[in-house]
Amino acid sequence: MRKTELLVPASSLEVLKVAVIYGADAVYIGGEVFGLRANAKNFSLQEMREGIAFAHAHQVRVYVTVNILAHNRDLDGILEYLKELKEICPDALIISDPAVFMMAREVVPEIEIHISTQANNTNYGTYLFWYRQGAKRVVSARELSLLEIQEIRERIPDELEIETFVHGAMCISYSGRCLLSNFLTGRDANQGACTHPCRWKYALVEETRPGEYMPVLENDRGTYIFNSKDLCMIEHIPELMECGIDSFKIEGRMKTALYVAVVARTYRLAMEDYWKGVEVYRERLSFYRAEIAKCTNRRFTTGFFFGKPDQEAQIYDSSTYQKEYTYLGLIGERDADGRYRLEQKNKFWVGEEIEVMKPDGENLLVTVRGIWDENGEEMESCPHARQIIFVDFGCELEEFWVLRRKEG
Repeated sequence: MRKTELLVPASSLEVLKVAVIYGADAVYIGGEVFGLRANAKNFSLQEMREGIAFAHAHQVRVYVTVNILAHNRDLDGILEYLKELKEICPDALIISDPAVFMMAREVVPEIEIHISTQANNTNYGTYLFWYRQGAKRVVSARELSLLEIQEIRERIPDELEIETFVHGAMCISYSGRCLLSNFLTGRDANQGACTHPCRWKYALVEETRPGEYMPVLENDRGTYIFNSKDLCMIEHIPELMECGIDSFKIEGRMKTALYVAVVARTYRLAMEDYWKGVEVYRERLSFYRAEIAKCTNRRFTTGFFFGKPDQEAQIYDSSTYQKEYTYLGLIGERDADGRYRLEQKNKFWVGEEIEVMKPDGENLLVTVRGIWDENGEEMESCPHARQIIFVDFGCELEEFWVLRRKEG
């Protein structure tokens, strides 16, 4: 059986380090240009160097997205960007545009090329086409079923890798090729600037009654008729393994460190348990379900993996956000007084009991015994997000462990 990779997204250098610590085999990131997540924090060239060095020190690979659908005006810039990436030397580039592919083959022939899902990879003929051009891996379209992926595996060379999204947000448009953002806001999803209008709330207006809005009811919060539930295949690891996928891909290059830690850790544990034996995996299903639900989600669906879904029941029903936990920050370095440095993301206070996520799957409850600002002034609470503080938890913790609080 193929040894499947767990591929995790990272929006920043900080999140990359969390992904590595919490179980990723590989991490995919975007630079400041030419990727499909222009609104993510993304990586400067120097941050890429540091991130790649950190990942490689932990035997983790790094892939860089260069997956926009390029216009004429982009090509000169992409050529220069590829020259810069040649010096940094990530493990692979994720590309969707044939012109960019040809440029990469010429400029950085030593770096693997993975074909993005944005290229609409829905059949084995497409996989064979890219293989003959020199691609190492092809990312399957989200619209494929497990049966179709298995058929592709059977009809392509063994060394050509299949990467498949197994968790995260899904798009209303075919393989993410959406024009809605461009039409409504002038920001092109295929150039990395999507405003996610599929997540907005809509109403109907009849042309002879302007200004009179009629709701399209979904639940008591209104309607989100374009807004898909999130993909989640944590309960179907055996089926995914058995159809010959080489890389399980998590969506979320705009997500927090908490999201990345929860999802990476849960899939890592599920995959490791499966390799121990299917019975071990099945005995722990309730644990995986409970853990994966702790990250912010729009409820879960299995998407197209088991055939064309019942869209009303599986995809678009009650697809508003659910949030069980609040992200508080990451454990940083420990000072001489035993206090941990962290950039606080949300408010907490002295005496509060909060939870620490450990990479091994254990959740540790700790009590905040004291909080100090950067000047050494003691505080009762942290009223402002994004400030640097020092915290006494009364126990030993590790750098990059995630802090969270249960809602309610």
